[in-house]
Amino acid sequence: MKAIILAGGYAKRLWPLTKNKPKQLLSVGGRPMIEYIMEKLETQKEIDKIIIPTNEKFEDNFKQWLSEYKSAKDIFLVIEPTLSEKSKLGSVGALGYLIREKNIDEELMIIGGDNLFEFELRDLINYYREKKGNVVALYDLKSIQKARSYGVAKVDEEMRIIDFVEKPENPPSTLVSTACYVLSSEGVRSILTYLDKGENPDAIGFFIKWLINRERVFGFAFSGRWFDIGSLESLKEADLIYSKNKGEDL
Repeated sequence: MKAIILAGGYAKRLWPLTKNKPKQLLSVGGRPMIEYIMEKLETQKEIDKIIIPTNEKFEDNFKQWLSEYKSAKDIFLVIEPTLSEKSKLGSVGALGYLIREKNIDEELMIIGGDNLFEFELRDLINYYREKKGNVVALYDLKSIQKARSYGVAKVDEEMRIIDFVEKPENPPSTLVSTACYVLSSEGVRSILTYLDKGENPDAIGFFIKWLINRERVFGFAFSGRWFDIGSLESLKEADLIYSKNKGEDL
């Protein structure tokens, strides 16, 4: 199984901090936020390679970071041919580009590089093995109003996702997608099928909505703290919490 940490966006909502620096390398608790994800991946023996797709604008930033970051895993950068928000590939488009570029045909763990969470990836992998289907990590916001800003999942009694809607006015639940997925090899191939059909290459939620009608997709609901760092406020909040817990295992 390979892991992908998505880092291809331009994070304009975090300007001026991200004008010349990728969001994933912004400091949270005194270190680049991507390193918290890396730490969790380091402990998983099943993950043999970590791939970080980014854009041409931030290529040098990531190369500099990688030159100083020590890892037991093989880490690869994949540079998308884009220099601005207008030409970005979108999350699904970026995955399709990477899958073709690296000729990937195996299970993938996909994590948003601005996605900080407390659950153990071992639990997610075990759940994926148990369910024998694609998995989306879900978090219960317990608020319909807050859920409107996310991709929202409706699940059945077996936690199979039976409906998925991106930023709905009337969310079918308060379970939201957290940009953490495990896809089977069939699920990975389905990304290419989805893109070849001319479907929306932007948010992964559009792909998940398409996929649930074709393959088994389950929700992995977790608890504890979760930060989706998309604004200056959420960055400040995460920095405060992680600074307080410095030295502890989050």
